[in-house]
Amino acid sequence: MTFPIRLITSAGVLEATLVESLATRDLLALLPLELTLRDYAGTEKVSDLPRRLAIEDAPAGVKPEVGDLTYYAPWGNLAIFYRDFGYAKGLVKLGRIDSGLELLSGADGLPLRVERAEPPVT
Repeated sequence: MTFPIRLITSAGVLEATLVESLATRDLLALLPLELTLRDYAGTEKVSDLPRRLAIEDAPAGVKPEVGDLTYYAPWGNLAIFYRDFGYAKGLVKLGRIDSGLELLSGADGLPLRVERAEPPVT
């Protein structure tokens, strides 16, 4: 099962799909969220979440790819990767940005609203 979400910025809308996991369900329970994205290490956009997510079923870490939407458990933040990065312990993949990743280019201090999106009609 997957879960469509929308990330709304002043630059436009990013569409994303979350994967099934305990952390994902915990994130969905927080929606809608008003966050501020800041650049981190020229690799990812990050924002603190209002509380930590449950990660009991998560692997020890992952190697993120461009477009991955993740949760970094040690810091309790959401991270969207716009560059590849090596394996990181404590990183939990939540899903993937399907469209609009280019809207984050050069943005720092970018207000972001995260909300559920309606699944496509089949």
